[in-house]
Amino acid sequence: MLDVRRLRLLRELAHRKTIAAVADALTYTPSAVSQQLTALEREAGVPLLERTGRSVTLTPAALRLVEHAETILAVLETATAELASARSELTGSLRIGAFPTAVHTIVSPALVALSRDHPLLELLVTELDPAAAPAALRAETLDIALLQEYDYVPLAPEPGLDTEPLFEEVIHLATLEPGPLAAQSDCPWIAGTPGTLCHEMTVRACLAAGFTPRIRHHADDFGTVLALVGAGQGVALVPDLGVLSVPAGVTLTALPTHRRTRLAYRRGTGAHPIVAAARAALHAAATDRAAGA
Repeated sequence: MLDVRRLRLLRELAHRKTIAAVADALTYTPSAVSQQLTALEREAGVPLLERTGRSVTLTPAALRLVEHAETILAVLETATAELASARSELTGSLRIGAFPTAVHTIVSPALVALSRDHPLLELLVTELDPAAAPAALRAETLDIALLQEYDYVPLAPEPGLDTEPLFEEVIHLATLEPGPLAAQSDCPWIAGTPGTLCHEMTVRACLAAGFTPRIRHHADDFGTVLALVGAGQGVALVPDLGVLSVPAGVTLTALPTHRRTRLAYRRGTGAHPIVAAARAALHAAATDRAAGA
């Protein structure tokens, strides 16, 4: 019989690529992860890992087993959700992961509604870049999270997760002198930290306009980005949620480019009463925000 906990470790190794990364994410020691995976190999009766020095790769049998593990883990989540549905009141914790501007505008009103309707529910919010959210969901450090995609940076399929649309925003070009995106090729640029979706979106949007941006400053807070634009330090791309307060002199030009935010949660948990309550509250907050905007 295959051990479910060991299957989860194998699934994490398929996503995180190294035993050290799996150990760090799931609060194991690397040696403990290695021992559990070796035990899983004995249970499976076939080699699952190919070891070369300190690195490991998954065998074809292991990759097939990971596909089965995704199904098994989703079924267990569904069973847990059905059992939770029998309770008369929501208790326990709800862990939400969201990017900063959504925490201010969408998550905060949702928290007010959840606290009012489910006073025994413990609400925990983690601010993080959407690129880090899928791994946190699979590691079970989050229950629900907000993911992003841009026209030029589509959302990659995430095994083991379900997603649904939440809201969509227009992207604006923030400048001191109005002009089209293609005219900003000689300007210095302000973009997010390398590795973030915002940084990748800026680079790809500029490439689509025919030039490579010369990025002078890196900032992940859009208030900081707009302040730098206002100080004459460059131009930037900013989504709707980031333009709640615009410094004097800064011009915003709406582009035919959009950012879409989706809710994500582990497959099988969507009907769990706690996750379902979070989904409803976040959709209501997004609807109210769109009506107010």
